Amino acid sequence: MIRKTTFLLLAFFALFSVTAQNRLTVQVNKPIAHIQPTMWGIFFEDINLAADGGIYAELVKNRSFEFTKPLMGWKVQQKNFVEGAVQVVNRPEKEDTNPRYLQVLLQKASGHDLGLTNEGFRGMGVKKDITYTFSVLYRQSSPTGKLNIELVNAQNEVLGSTSLTPEMADNQWHKQAVSFKSNATDPKAKLNIWFEGDGKIDLDMISLFPSDTWKNRPGGLRADLVQLLADLKPGFIRFPGGCIVEGFDLAQRYQWKKTVGAVEDRHLIINRWNTEFSYRSTPDYFQSYGLGFFEYFQLAEDIGAEPLPILNCGMACQFNSAELVLTGQIDPYVQDALDLIEFANGSTDTKWGKLRAEMGHPAPFNLKMMGVGNENWGPQYVERLKIFTKAIKDKYPDFKLVNSSGTDPSGDRFDYLNGELRKMNADLIDEHYYRSPEWFLSNARRYDNYPRTGSKVFAGEYASHCDNSFVGAARNNWKAALSEAAFMTGLERNAAVVSMASYAPLFAHLEGWQWAPDLIWYDNLHSYGTPSYYVQKLYSTNKGNKVVPITLGKDVVAGQDSIYASAVIDTKTKELIVKIVNASGNKAVKDIQLEGAAKLAKTGTLTVMQSGDMKQVNSIENPAALSPKVQSFSPKGKTIKAELAPYSFAVYRIGL
Repeated sequence: MIRKTTFLLLAFFALFSVTAQNRLTVQVNKPIAHIQPTMWGIFFEDINLAADGGIYAELVKNRSFEFTKPLMGWKVQQKNFVEGAVQVVNRPEKEDTNPRYLQVLLQKASGHDLGLTNEGFRGMGVKKDITYTFSVLYRQSSPTGKLNIELVNAQNEVLGSTSLTPEMADNQWHKQAVSFKSNATDPKAKLNIWFEGDGKIDLDMISLFPSDTWKNRPGGLRADLVQLLADLKPGFIRFPGGCIVEGFDLAQRYQWKKTVGAVEDRHLIINRWNTEFSYRSTPDYFQSYGLGFFEYFQLAEDIGAEPLPILNCGMACQFNSAELVLTGQIDPYVQDALDLIEFANGSTDTKWGKLRAEMGHPAPFNLKMMGVGNENWGPQYVERLKIFTKAIKDKYPDFKLVNSSGTDPSGDRFDYLNGELRKMNADLIDEHYYRSPEWFLSNARRYDNYPRTGSKVFAGEYASHCDNSFVGAARNNWKAALSEAAFMTGLERNAAVVSMASYAPLFAHLEGWQWAPDLIWYDNLHSYGTPSYYVQKLYSTNKGNKVVPITLGKDVVAGQDSIYASAVIDTKTKELIVKIVNASGNKAVKDIQLEGAAKLAKTGTLTVMQSGDMKQVNSIENPAALSPKVQSFSPKGKTIKAELAPYSFAVYRIGL
């Protein structure tokens, strides 16, 4: 009898143990942390042709002849060669902004005697029935004739054409524009300008823009790419990047003051990704600054994101030149930071607030935070950061500053900076990690033991990198995205520690990338979000504002049986949101028991991403091959039965 009783007890405890292993408990009425509105955001850097050739909709490459090779992107067309018919001329009065222009000498030109062809950024993507606006700055002392404008395909068939007759002849610079439609769609069009007439004419800022830009703004942004960003509903947008802020050397650093004002007065520089990767050399990669700080602030406002500009701290990239500004000479860098706050927030009576108003935005942009330095490290960074912090906080005590913790999430450099920044009571410490999927899975507990008070974490750059057998867009596969989804449960669970997070990089042109993986890929006409994009979207659109505990036994759910989970409450919609990742190749069935819930809605929504193929990617041809699928579910009492498919990410959402 004793043996039988013992057997029954053992069987009971075994059954209880199995049941406990399959039960996730959510304490709905015990919030443990507040989720910041900025929790999930986006990080823009001009890499992979993200600005010129990407989100900035300009179709003409090297429009102001400022590339190192002034005619790069252009081809001079002459039926009968005439020496000096087309010349690049320097003008000392514009040396700091727009030093070059093109001088064209016409000798009774007609037809195809003399012309210019621009190849665009890996070609020009043009669309049928869309209007294109050609504009140019010109100068002539007497009437010379006209410019015949045409878009042609690879077979030199005309897709659309018009002509422009320069109206002014007073030897002053003038801007003139003309519009026309394309009669066909073509991803690799070229722009031809054929000259007709006699005399000398100077040309600059030769431009071609589509009319279907974001919000139909002239000279604006590519609408499909901005829409992908808007659909993420990001809490913030960090700009203008990471390494380009530092520059290879300080002469090549990003200087925001050179990116505002009239477009023709913004001083183009070489992009530091031009030569950074020898295996992906991009000699035609420059920054025209048509997308400048005003446009970044405007973009942030358009998509409802807080702006987060990052400024140089007086240090160039430490992996490259490691050039420094002496602390006694750092005042101009600090003043740039103070002036940027004035540009964003100052009244129109101030110098920089007035410029913002003149650019079309009298109201302030309400800037609340700024980054000082990017991936900088060592005592020299801390020394300069203290100078910036005092100057900014003395004038704007409530302003938040993001500080760098270097390039890696561990090691001596990280430990030193993390310690020093916490002693300084830094607002936000920017941590970066580009690591393997295995690292992301094993680090879901990374922030569980971080201090709950003091400095907060900004997970400023992260992406899961599969091994180098995956190249380009193939790196954005389901294995990478699923590991990110698992890791992000740890970020969300630790919202008391992590205030902001952003995947990086954001954009990549399929024919012009230097770095992969990336969140969004595109060619000249099409774009798509990767599986990682949809993971980010599921988090940002199911953010909630209160973290509640979800446990397996008495432990957080962070890899037991390859299951990862987090739970939040949206107090505005009165809903519970549970995110669960099954990172194994086996189906898992879990009961989600909701404790402390007064009642539940009869049905909820279940959104799932799943694929048994860990190499699965999205593509131009199949942009939604792996994307969220939505269905409904019904709880039983206060229990949700979760049937978790192999290699899946599920989001349960139900009213309380």
